[in-house]
Amino acid sequence: MDIQTTLLVDGEKRTLALDTRTTLLDALRDRLGVTSPKKGCDHGQCGACTVLLEGRRVNSCLVLAVAQDGAEVVTAEGLGEGTALHPVQEAFLARDAFQCGYCTPGQVCSAVGMLREAAAGNPSHVTADLNAPVELNDAEIRERMSGNLCRCGAYVNIVSAIRDVAAEQAAGSGAGTDSARTAGASS
Repeated sequence: MDIQTTLLVDGEKRTLALDTRTTLLDALRDRLGVTSPKKGCDHGQCGACTVLLEGRRVNSCLVLAVAQDGAEVVTAEGLGEGTALHPVQEAFLARDAFQCGYCTPGQVCSAVGMLREAAAGNPSHVTADLNAPVELNDAEIRERMSGNLCRCGAYVNIVSAIRDVAAEQAAGSGAGTDSARTAGASS
């Protein structure tokens, strides 16, 4: 049974008829041609398919597309503004935070989401002081990014890239981040 479903993908309204069992990942890749989210494990364990759904990071292989009718989906392709890269994408390039690149779109989307979560004060398992602003040190970044695997082992540079963006955001705003830019909202 197909159901008419509308998604706002990377700022573009897309409507399609989908089988009720179609995952968001399969809808994006196979039906809409958006190939930045990768199919890795298809079990929500590797993070290669991470996208931002209504501003929150999700494993798109675990989400049914028809349940997201009307939702905003931002992939790594839709993070920047126009031709400008998102600060996380720029930092990944500057820090050489990728090798084969397969996991990179999911890593980038997850990093954007986790930066937003940290700015909102959401603690992680390793957050030392639940009453203080979250300090994105290496332990915090590693814990928050633990759902995204890199088979090439680029973790050191991934953590460095995220640390750079977190420091830049903290210096730029003092108390948080520009939520629209951090969320990956596109014009």
